[in-house]
Amino acid sequence: MSGATRKQITVSGTALLRDPLLNKGAAFTAEERDAFHLNGLLPYRVLDIETQAERGYAEIRRNQDDLSKYVAMAALQDRNEYLYFYLLQQHLAEFLPIVYTPTIGMATKQFSHVFQRGRGAWITPDQAGSVAKTLRDAAQGRDIRLIVATDNESILGIGDQGVGGIKISIGKLALYTAGAGIDPATVLPISIDVGTENEALRNDPKYLGWPHRRVRGAEYEALVDEFIAAVRTEFPRALVQWEDFRKDNALRIMDRYRHTIRSFNDDIQGTGAVALAGILSAGRIHGRSLRDERILVLGAGAAGLGVSRQIRAAMQAQGINGEDLQHAIAALDSRGLIVDDGHITEPYKREMAWLPARAAALGLTGDGCGLARVCDAFAPTVLIGTSGQQGAFTEAVVRSLTERVDRPVILPMSNPTDQSEADPADIYRWSAGAALVATGSPFPDLQIDGTTRRVGQGNNAFIFPGVGLGANLVDAREITEGMFLAAAEALAAAVTDEEQAVGLLFPAIDRLTEVSVRVARAVMHEAVQSGQAEPLTDEQIEQRLTDGRWYPVYPIYDHVGSPDQISQK
Repeated sequence: MSGATRKQITVSGTALLRDPLLNKGAAFTAEERDAFHLNGLLPYRVLDIETQAERGYAEIRRNQDDLSKYVAMAALQDRNEYLYFYLLQQHLAEFLPIVYTPTIGMATKQFSHVFQRGRGAWITPDQAGSVAKTLRDAAQGRDIRLIVATDNESILGIGDQGVGGIKISIGKLALYTAGAGIDPATVLPISIDVGTENEALRNDPKYLGWPHRRVRGAEYEALVDEFIAAVRTEFPRALVQWEDFRKDNALRIMDRYRHTIRSFNDDIQGTGAVALAGILSAGRIHGRSLRDERILVLGAGAAGLGVSRQIRAAMQAQGINGEDLQHAIAALDSRGLIVDDGHITEPYKREMAWLPARAAALGLTGDGCGLARVCDAFAPTVLIGTSGQQGAFTEAVVRSLTERVDRPVILPMSNPTDQSEADPADIYRWSAGAALVATGSPFPDLQIDGTTRRVGQGNNAFIFPGVGLGANLVDAREITEGMFLAAAEALAAAVTDEEQAVGLLFPAIDRLTEVSVRVARAVMHEAVQSGQAEPLTDEQIEQRLTDGRWYPVYPIYDHVGSPDQISQK
């Protein structure tokens, strides 16, 4: 960990204690207390951050339920960001399910009832014409390099949550800092609050959001256009991550702005990279190459499309093209197998569809081409769930795969936990331990035949922090599909033999920082090699990785000018 640095600041007194990006609490030294007018504003004893973290950890653990722990963690972040991230990094495996999925889903639902303090910015249709001013006010002079923006319509698997969706943006940015060392002073969560179709929220007198039905069409697009224009003006070096947009908006926005501003959609591209990494990791166990896989994706939303696109990109890189590429992946939506029969109404589904002749050759025509029937006919070696349908991977489906394939890969990736397509314990039991399993949400370890099997979590947190860090460190002009392919390969390579021996297809979550750096390094090399960044040597890339990361270490404060010039507001 990097040592303490010196930092000049211009605030003191209660203003310093109220700034979470500067506050040290009881860790202010005697010299700092004297220089910054803190004498008498804090108890006598000076504590180091380790002791503060011990006290904070005990305080959070005293909460009986996860939502209460989330609220306690959020309150700590609002007081002292150094301590918050120190504590989060020290207990990452325990606290990741608290600050992100699945608990963040509950926090999002309860946002208006547990609101404590504003963080980030909310952009509503009432602000049309003044979005740039909103961003300036939110930044308060900070150099914003990273934005996570959502319009709140497709939060996790729980749908339209209105104004509360900003909790997802806040949670993602916390993982950027905890995992990749992004300076929290350079990030900004954004909620594009254009209303909600959630009638219960609109009718709730405590609801804090813009209390109207969702704005759509030209007015919606104009507001997003203005947002992007404002970001380019106010924060010209910022990267934008799009988060939890409905699939049609997600695709249109991702494609519309990807060449205008450094940006990507985590639900599409991040999920695709994670799924590919799981497949590549499993290949080290079962011995099949990617060329030999038959892949079935249940769920044709943004995540399903992202998975299909990323796997196809990897297969193309291995020389697979044409109909072989098109038919290596089967996709199912709510109506069954997607076939390009001339009646597809959503254009993006055509790239996921089979040709009618291929479906007919396997007897997959007519009604009833659901998951079980497709599994029987197609015999997929990899089954991926992005449907949000709890229990969709039934015993019959798992047994069908196990009978037809040696060591099938089964990835129920939907989250939160209660929307996973299957419980890993059931998959192991139904497959007699043959299946290779990882999930999108956390599940406990399993005891199988006297041995412990750990359930790997295919969490997007293994991808997006490293992508953002790497892209920003080299000032990449665009975020390309090649960068996500490089990120997926780096993630798969990061899984150790010891982890795979206990059932993990992904690294243990407490290795997030190490993995994020590996992903960032791969992204930086790809950006340089593809011409999306200036030429850099390997040594220069390593130096940027060392120098460009933030650590939760209290800086030593110096005042600007004489003590009398320090603001006490």
